[in-house]
Amino acid sequence: MIDANHLQPKSIAEVGCGSGSVLNELSALTDLQSVHFEGYDISPQAIGMARQLGNERIHFVQGDLLSAGADKYFDVLLVIDIFEHVPDYMGFVEKCRGKAEFKVFHIPLDIHVSSVLRNAFIRSRYTIGHIHYFTAESALSTLRDTGHEIVDCVYTNPAFGLFKQHPTFRKAVANVPRWLLSRISVPLAARVFGGYSLLVLTR
Repeated sequence: MIDANHLQPKSIAEVGCGSGSVLNELSALTDLQSVHFEGYDISPQAIGMARQLGNERIHFVQGDLLSAGADKYFDVLLVIDIFEHVPDYMGFVEKCRGKAEFKVFHIPLDIHVSSVLRNAFIRSRYTIGHIHYFTAESALSTLRDTGHEIVDCVYTNPAFGLFKQHPTFRKAVANVPRWLLSRISVPLAARVFGGYSLLVLTR
């Protein structure tokens, strides 16, 4: 997303950085060698892991970047698979606007025809803590309704990536119709079979 939109950030922060794997991956990219990285998470355990696994180019902070007292401002703010966990998700997304010129959101699309028919999206409430559920349209509407200007968006396919990392027969069977329909239309495949997320750049 950064390359596709010709962004040249000097500073990148991530809210809800967890163990810091996203920032670690970015810091290794040749084009981002001059970038200053900061990761924020309210969990002391997550920040402890991030500091152990991170490198000298990333500053990890235990705390809430979006709190009233945090006056930090960055070129790019990463919000990766976060706001579906936050009770006041609209307020959270609105606060992100004031922390960077550009924001990159990654949003799981839990609502699709298959999940509604099987009532499957409710499992994510108890397995991974999703308390809000989105389609591509409702995710983009959430960003627009909180004052974000949509610059770019693309579908990502975590289901295919998960299958490559942990192949099982069940995942293979589930991915066949998803892959076939995606040859016709990725948005339609996401709406019918799921397994997709949305990566969105806002300003």
